[in-house]
Amino acid sequence: MVKDLELISVGKTYPDGTVAVSDFDLKVEKGEFVAFLGPSGCGKSTTLRMIAGFEDITNGEVLMMGRNVTHVPPEKRPTSMIFQNYALFPHMSVRENVAFGLDVKGTPKAERDQKVDRILDMFDLEQFADRKADKLSGGQRQRIALARGLVVEPEILLLDETLGALDANLRRIIQNELKLLQRELGITFIFVTHAQSEALGLSDRVVVMSNGVVEQISAPRDLYRRPQTPFVADFIGANTLIEGTPKGAADTGFGLIETPYGVMRGVGRGDETMAVVPAEAFRIKPLGTPDEIHLSGTLASSQIVGSVGHLKVRLDEHREVAVEVQADREDVRALSPGAPVTLGVDPASVTLIHA
Repeated sequence: MVKDLELISVGKTYPDGTVAVSDFDLKVEKGEFVAFLGPSGCGKSTTLRMIAGFEDITNGEVLMMGRNVTHVPPEKRPTSMIFQNYALFPHMSVRENVAFGLDVKGTPKAERDQKVDRILDMFDLEQFADRKADKLSGGQRQRIALARGLVVEPEILLLDETLGALDANLRRIIQNELKLLQRELGITFIFVTHAQSEALGLSDRVVVMSNGVVEQISAPRDLYRRPQTPFVADFIGANTLIEGTPKGAADTGFGLIETPYGVMRGVGRGDETMAVVPAEAFRIKPLGTPDEIHLSGTLASSQIVGSVGHLKVRLDEHREVAVEVQADREDVRALSPGAPVTLGVDPASVTLIHA
């Protein structure tokens, strides 16, 4: 089946030899919401610009709807891009900004005006149509940028850190609107962000990048629960990573851990291994099941954020682990720094990965 977007060994190397992106492979279905996630400088925005055609590709191919667009200019691709700073024209009105892409494409005036009116109504911008864009709020400018990107009816919408300049409350509002809009229109979204909450909350799949390399491509739940590399385990969520050497299972600082996920990740006998334990997998009161892993230590610190208690427990071997529990529990509220703590871990929540 033809994919909306396919990247085949796409790479970017600058003249000085710096590798920005290395052999990026990706297949995106029609109507998928895919997020590129990673720290600054990891190559996610460079990849987005290569998809858009604003950045030359050193190697590989970009296919859209089965057509090779590797050397096709941006205006000839079935994409529209929304930039981090929105790239609105301050001297133009809202209507003129929204119509800009249609004017570039040479859309007849009557058809252009009809499409602009429809998109302004969709984004509740009609009352601002004749105002200059730079006189409006951040949330309104965000909606103008989205309207301008969508009015040209792209097959793929590219968004580069477009929510980064908004305050926390407005950001949440726009996130909800963005996901609802994507579902309603059925357009493929490729979204670049460094915010984990956005990537995990909005997307169907997340591409995690580090130093120009794709570390993992997974659904948000799988990415969070079953990281495949040490970078992902350290970058996503709050995990404890313990090194060990497997002996059929992993002989780690937790003792002998038997879990099917080590085998699924290709961890073999004699390989250096890491056991990854999510913070929420720890139990303050062990269940006492035969296969449960028990850890003893003392409470190093405790911080309550809303309904979640974020604990640091120092184990007997002086390693600290992150623990997340419900803050309203009586046994959690009774804990104070220095108090003895016994933790329980279900082996099924542990993932084994190559170190």
